[in-house]
Amino acid sequence: MTKQSLKLTTLALLLQLAGAAFAAPLSSGLDMPGFDPAVRAQDDLFRAANGGWMKATEIPADKSEYGAFIQLRDLSDKRVRAIVDELATQQHPSGSVAQKVGAFYASFMNTEAIDKAGLAPVKPLLAEIDAIKSLKELAAWQGRMQGRLETPVQLWVMGDFKEPTVNRALTWQGGLGLPDRDYYLKKDDERMGKARAAYAQYLTLLATQAGEAKPAEAADRVMALEQRIAEAHWDKVDNRNMVKIYNPMTPAELAKAAPGFDWAGFMAAARLAGQDRLSISQPSAVSAIAKLYGELPLADWKLYFKLHLLDATADLLPKPLREARFAFRGTALTGATEEKPRWQKAIADLNGALGEAVGQLYVAKHFPPAYKARMQELVGNLLASYKESIDGLAWMTPATKAQAQDKLAKYMVKIGYPDVWRDYSKLDVRAGDALGNALRSGRFEWERVAAKAGKKVDRAEWGMTPQTVNAYYNPTLNEIVFPAAILQPPFFDMGADDAVNYGAIGAVIGHEISHGFDDQGSQFDGDGVLRNWWTEADRKAFEAVGAKLVEQYAAYEPIAGKKLNGKLTLGENIADLSGLQIAYKAYLRSLGGKPAATIDGFSGQQRFFMGWSQAWREKVREQRSLQLLTTDPHSPPEFRANGAAINHDGFHEAFGTKEGDKMFKPTGERIRIW
Repeated sequence: MTKQSLKLTTLALLLQLAGAAFAAPLSSGLDMPGFDPAVRAQDDLFRAANGGWMKATEIPADKSEYGAFIQLRDLSDKRVRAIVDELATQQHPSGSVAQKVGAFYASFMNTEAIDKAGLAPVKPLLAEIDAIKSLKELAAWQGRMQGRLETPVQLWVMGDFKEPTVNRALTWQGGLGLPDRDYYLKKDDERMGKARAAYAQYLTLLATQAGEAKPAEAADRVMALEQRIAEAHWDKVDNRNMVKIYNPMTPAELAKAAPGFDWAGFMAAARLAGQDRLSISQPSAVSAIAKLYGELPLADWKLYFKLHLLDATADLLPKPLREARFAFRGTALTGATEEKPRWQKAIADLNGALGEAVGQLYVAKHFPPAYKARMQELVGNLLASYKESIDGLAWMTPATKAQAQDKLAKYMVKIGYPDVWRDYSKLDVRAGDALGNALRSGRFEWERVAAKAGKKVDRAEWGMTPQTVNAYYNPTLNEIVFPAAILQPPFFDMGADDAVNYGAIGAVIGHEISHGFDDQGSQFDGDGVLRNWWTEADRKAFEAVGAKLVEQYAAYEPIAGKKLNGKLTLGENIADLSGLQIAYKAYLRSLGGKPAATIDGFSGQQRFFMGWSQAWREKVREQRSLQLLTTDPHSPPEFRANGAAINHDGFHEAFGTKEGDKMFKPTGERIRIW
């Protein structure tokens, strides 16, 4: 599927294959009422395509952001809900997947029973914490909580960076109640100060619920502990450095490098005993956190875990805790003024617990096999265009080009849904036990992950469910993955002409392909091995171009006084720019040398860029913007739309930009990578 011998089939041919259903003239695929006729694309492509929609649209009270992605996620959730509702009308054998799906969802939805139970469901875990008498016991408890609760040192299992065919355990820093270390460290940031104050208030309420005699003092102790953890954490930019975060150690080497924590007991309780080695992603952070266990009172650690446990389970506990969690994690951190509907929260948890079981039912209703075949052909076209683009790079030497082509030829493509579905037969789901179901499903998933350590990587496994509106690139598998739920308008519309589809889903495909060649993915070869396959001169040339992109995006200011972190968003910005360039080449290729028709007053090339911009339609509340600017490697949608287009020769040609236009950029200053 990834070989370049794939026959090139244009989207126009795919539409013909759809038959009589598409015999009518194609629409442009553009949401014309959503345009702002007062804004020229030459000045602001994003608002030209989306300004009318932005003026007419209010962010729903239960959301912190709203746009194309969120609308599709809502649609996916509604479809899953319909599936669950249909299952509820039928009788199912005890222990069957259908029975488990129904019981999980119904238990989550039964807030009357949850309120009546009070704190009884969580009291056994709180009692476990109270019973801890030593740091050794605390380490083992944290191991048992993997999959159920985020701990200061998290564990995961995936393909080893240097031996990607074998799964290895790795550590990752964690344990903060606020979104990122910056919320603790940037004391002069007023917005983050408000978030800290809201968090202190929330911790006080949690401490009250936990029965602490002095809840405000308890909150202060937990905040002080988290401050120490935050000071140890690496920042988001360092965590993007694949070479820097790969630090293989034997268990003995880890114990020596990070004394003060019972690593053997922790790993054994996490079902990871007997590992010959693991990767320590942030060595200095792990060492500092291990040291904290000996420096801070055991009573403070127990208090910290009690409050974090109540926070993590609050949605499945009585109303006062649910409301308090939303007041902090919803309103204070994201700006939402109403909770997401309970049914939608239930669907989110259900997808996490039984995601592929639900996904199998989802694709049976909403993703016919023909869709998958058509998408495979489109991906093949994009890969072929990428191959040609690599051949034409002026800044790369033949030796590095050969390595890049080898990597591209080895891409694995996954579309729609997995070929083999996950087995949930051993997951225990009980009617009327909402919290127990969540805890058991979290541990069930963790034990599935832990069991992979030291074993061969399963290349057929998926990291997203089919009903997820997203896509991804995995460097150790050298794969691109497109779940079924993203293959819908405005990204992919079988009733629209080629231009908009190439500008939307084509650019998404190109984006994921390009992740294999961004600042992170380019450090892995075609077999998924972390190694430098570049000549020194080529790598320097690539980094020099990347530095220009960092500078461009670092100048954008999404909210007053808060600019984009160009280094944090570099990989996604490279993928946006490269993906748009490749999709445009693929679109021109699909025309076969013939001019595209003018539809709705736009040429084919103009519709391509309007389709690209329309796909990034979104409005975001300020609180959520602050969170995303701090933690998200993606640029805000407005800057994704404009930031890539301004560097694209095709955009300037399509709209005839000239000096004085706000989107104009001289030819010699445009950034070109792949």
